[in-house]
Amino acid sequence: MIRRTYQHELNGSELDVGAVQLEVDGVSLRFGGVTALENVTLRVKQGSVHAVIGPNGAGKTSLLNCISGLYRAQHGRIRLHEAASTVDLAREKPHRIASHGVARSFQNIELFRHMTVLENLVLGRHVHMRHNLLADLLWFGLARRQEVTERDLVEEVIDLLEVQQVRPQPVAALPYGIQKRVELGRALCMQPAVVLLDEPMAGVNP
Repeated sequence: MIRRTYQHELNGSELDVGAVQLEVDGVSLRFGGVTALENVTLRVKQGSVHAVIGPNGAGKTSLLNCISGLYRAQHGRIRLHEAASTVDLAREKPHRIASHGVARSFQNIELFRHMTVLENLVLGRHVHMRHNLLADLLWFGLARRQEVTERDLVEEVIDLLEVQQVRPQPVAALPYGIQKRVELGRALCMQPAVVLLDEPMAGVNP
């Protein structure tokens, strides 16, 4: 068996270690009279790993939801610095934020349970595919060529996370820890600039 090596590319651009990739500036979020986030500020540099630590209810998931567009903060700015521009994530919808290179996993697993491991991972590549609905439905021309190309990276992620044996199995039939690994794999398949992981090790054996 040929073992591949996952090669991370920064959403189509080169990694510039030390450059600021993500900025959260003075973000506040309230639900009625409940304050979930108040004046949160952070800087994430390319090539770095950050942990947001706090007790249950501290607002960790709310912060990730604001960055990924699932929640709208009432105050503050969230900016993603790309190679040639800066994107105001606070104004973008979740699917557009994903297309700019922000991927995430969830505290509660969000996979397509009836689909196989391979199919769930291939979905992570769809933000990079450029063809029309008719080509998708008939699977010809550019759609077929692109999917063949995208499968190569998916196979690298499968090898990286050591899920080769379960690739044809439906996600619903897998243990919780393997499902968490598959969700991480889907995020990696996007080749994102920023990966947001919400309790990634919960329920995963060491």
